[in-house]
Amino acid sequence: MAQPTRLDYCQYLLSSPLNYTLTHFADHSEGFSHDRINRYLAGDRILPRLVWENVKAHLVLTSQGYVIFDDTVLDKRHARKIALARRQYSGNTHTLINGIGVVTCVYVNPVLDRFWLIDYRIYDPQGDGKTKLDHLQDMLSLLVYQKKLPFTAVLMDSWYASKAIMLHIEQLQKIYYCPLKTNRRVDDSGGIKPYQRVDSLAWTETECEQGKGIKVKGFPKDHKVKLFRVASSTRRTDYVVTNDLAQNDTSVTQQACTWRWKIEQFHREAKQVTGLERCQCRRARIVRNHIGCALLVWVRLQHVAYQTKQTIYQVKHGWWAQYLQQQLKSPSIPMELA
Repeated sequence: MAQPTRLDYCQYLLSSPLNYTLTHFADHSEGFSHDRINRYLAGDRILPRLVWENVKAHLVLTSQGYVIFDDTVLDKRHARKIALARRQYSGNTHTLINGIGVVTCVYVNPVLDRFWLIDYRIYDPQGDGKTKLDHLQDMLSLLVYQKKLPFTAVLMDSWYASKAIMLHIEQLQKIYYCPLKTNRRVDDSGGIKPYQRVDSLAWTETECEQGKGIKVKGFPKDHKVKLFRVASSTRRTDYVVTNDLAQNDTSVTQQACTWRWKIEQFHREAKQVTGLERCQCRRARIVRNHIGCALLVWVRLQHVAYQTKQTIYQVKHGWWAQYLQQQLKSPSIPMELA
């Protein structure tokens, strides 16, 4: 009997419309049994560098590019014995759930309105002792020193706006834009007044248009950053901080921050079209390899989508649309009663 390969498993994830289990794969393949597929996944070692090796030839680089970091949680609420799953906060459910954390890095070309996954890390503090912040630092250092991609700024959400991350980006001589949590303590008085919550600051009309210089509590003495008050919707205001002290246009800051949602688009697509969350195997190595294969599948689908000028959903489900059209014309099981 034939031995399944990485290509076979990725092809299955790419082709299957809904079910991504090993049993379903075995039931629909001519030469692969469930046990052989399981042994393949337990024996392979799919590392994040494979994503970079598959995507680097397709990147369209620009000095105006953005690098975005964020994490997503793969929902495992109904799985009690799957390795790597742990209680953690999920932005989708806005509560703590049992899930697997994945920290991701996306490169955005705003000129072409395109983006690419270039790196990821699986959050496993018991296995490697690293926090999500550690993973961001590792990926960013790798990006600057080895990948050497041109970009104008790092974008991230408020959870990553820590002293360590912000100073690390500055040490790399890079610019960042990130929102601060509303309870973050800052000073805009030059030390005259005590620190106060960022959402309690008073703003002049000029400061609303051009931003204001502040010091964030806990940072080195005389370390200043620029703060902007950005209305992201009628009900929400973000307080965006940057180390680009020359930036004096709130609208430019707001436009830069809108690109951060590309990584949310990636997380949604990867979960919906690759089976990223659907692995039911329990062993850590199999879980890691499934996640790696699912992300390789997203890379492939995204490349085809850009080539054919379609959405990733049209690429994934295009052949099922053709099947539905054929069935409506000549149904395999004609309806008799209604």
